[in-house]
Order: sequence, then structure tokens, then C-alpha cells
Amino acid sequence: MVSYNHLNLPGDIGRVVTDYKKKFNDDMYTGAVYHAFAMLDAGFVKAKSTDPVKVAQVLEGMKFNSFNGEVEMRKSDHQLQQGLFVSKWEKAGGKYPNDAENTGYTFVPVKYYEPYVASTPTSCQMKRPS
Repeated sequence: MVSYNHLNLPGDIGRVVTDYKKKFNDDMYTGAVYHAFAMLDAGFVKAKSTDPVKVAQVLEGMKFNSFNGEVEMRKSDHQLQQGLFVSKWEKAGGKYPNDAENTGYTFVPVKYYEPYVASTPTSCQMKRPS
């Protein structure tokens, strides 16, 4: 699997994943929610506003450190440029105890690609509000 996260990351996201599983007996499989709120919070502070146009403007090119390294919102198309993990499916346990969907198996990272490697060019011509 290729993804920007996995179920056994350390730190804050690891605690969020574990607490989510305990509360809902389900996997918190997307770190996008974590990134969305982290960036929106920083955008509101930097823009000193919740106005969508002002916040979008300050988010362009914004970088922040996250659970998968440095994340940047690319100015040209607002796509997050972030590290990627290549993972394999194997029995959960030891260093990777959190299993996927209560199967007893999990995605174990094999390789991590830094954002500058994982990023691909874009030809997006995004239209911005005035």
C-alpha cells in the first residue's frame, strides 16, 4: 500500500488513532482530517480571520510539521505535498500492534519517501476568487 500514514505512527497521531479505536471500535485510517484541522487552525491565526478567501490566501505555500514530516500546501493547486509510506500487510504485534479492521493484520512501513521525492508536477490552472 502507498499512503501518507499508517495505523502505527508514534506521537500525537498515534494517540489519536489509539483513542479513536477505543471509542468507536473502528480505524481512524485517514490522517487528512488531522492535516485539515492543523492547517485551518494555522490559517485562521495567520489570516486573523475565518473568511474563506483570506484563509485560502494564507494557506498557499504554508508549511507545517506533521506526523509524516513536513507538509506543504502547494500554491499552484492547494494540494498537500507530503511524505509517503510504502507498506506491506503482515501480522500485527510488537512494534506495529494496531491492526486494521480487527483482522489481526496491519500495514507495516517498508519505505518512506520524503515530500520532495513523492511530489509530482502539476499543470493545474486553479481559478481563485477575487
